[in-house]
Amino acid sequence: MSLVVDEHRQYLSDQPRISAFRQAIAEVVKPGAVVLDLGAGTGILGLLACQAGASRVYSIDEGGMIELARSICRANGFQDRVVFIKNLSLHVDLPEKVDVVVADQIGRFGFDAGVLEYFSDARERFLKPGGIMIPSLVDLCVAPVEHQEMWNQVEFWNTAPAGFDFHPVRTQAANTGYPVKYRPEHLLGVPATGATLDLAVATPAPFDVEASIRATRAGTLHGIGGWFSAQLAPDVSMTNSPLAPHPINRHNVFFPIDQPVSLAEGDHIQINMRIMPADLVVSWNVEVSAADQHSKSQVKGSFTHSTWKGMLVSKEDLLRTRPTFAPKLTPRGEARLSVLSLCDGQRALLEIEQEVYQRHPTLFRSLSEAATFVAEVITRYSV
Repeated sequence: MSLVVDEHRQYLSDQPRISAFRQAIAEVVKPGAVVLDLGAGTGILGLLACQAGASRVYSIDEGGMIELARSICRANGFQDRVVFIKNLSLHVDLPEKVDVVVADQIGRFGFDAGVLEYFSDARERFLKPGGIMIPSLVDLCVAPVEHQEMWNQVEFWNTAPAGFDFHPVRTQAANTGYPVKYRPEHLLGVPATGATLDLAVATPAPFDVEASIRATRAGTLHGIGGWFSAQLAPDVSMTNSPLAPHPINRHNVFFPIDQPVSLAEGDHIQINMRIMPADLVVSWNVEVSAADQHSKSQVKGSFTHSTWKGMLVSKEDLLRTRPTFAPKLTPRGEARLSVLSLCDGQRALLEIEQEVYQRHPTLFRSLSEAATFVAEVITRYSV
């Protein structure tokens, strides 16, 4: 079985998530409504919309799961109401406006699965005036956390694994957001809502997350924890908070600090984040001060991190981004250009495969190999 399919098994097995979307869709989708399901996957949200009375659902997904979604839709008798579109929603046009846009593109921290970009585009191009978005609001929540195991993952690179010096990797490790499942005992203070995304107006523009938190117990600060709470409908919310009685089955995020800080009850933790959704870049500044002290001499620690510093970029790739760099196509790049130039709406696929094989004899060992290459190009760029 494809691991992508098994991933969707996990989504469908997540009863708090399914229950929340079922309730929200039933509350929002009125009989006869037209619904847009972004990133449809198995099509479950579209099926729930049909069950709620939607007259038509546009289910959009750019992956191969859309074929399974079609079969699932037929198996449940809704094929006359669901229109499947294999593409990224940003590249799609619909024949009509919709009453409701629904998606679960929230990610672990409330923004990191593309919800701002997709919803901003859908709101502008597809949603009727006065239409509804599910979710409508997303809170980004943060808290200081003590998590020795996660900290050990960062510090691992300073331990000379296999007897060699790997310390250069630690910079990337300390500037990475890690998936993690928190328990209440990991928290060192009361969580705070650092930012609220109103999806009726929000765009993919950079935004800030800010919180000022007092330690509620003594412990060791290893980093900042992040998760979300989403308002799906006026009476329905969904969260992956470790404090929720029924959280959905989704990881939280661990943002490490460079060195652990020993906290006393009452110590102050100032958290400032800058998030660039379009680039999936998170920068976090953390300052820890002793309880009831305001002078700079009482600062216990101050740290600045960014996932920008955690990105793996080679020297070769950096050189190619210089304004003075004069790019030249590689042999495979020239072959791709050949494929694109031959897609004129007149030539059949077999003819294109044969022509590409003839034009690039040193690149492909057989016509079959050329055909595989052509298929990779045309499935992405042709209609």
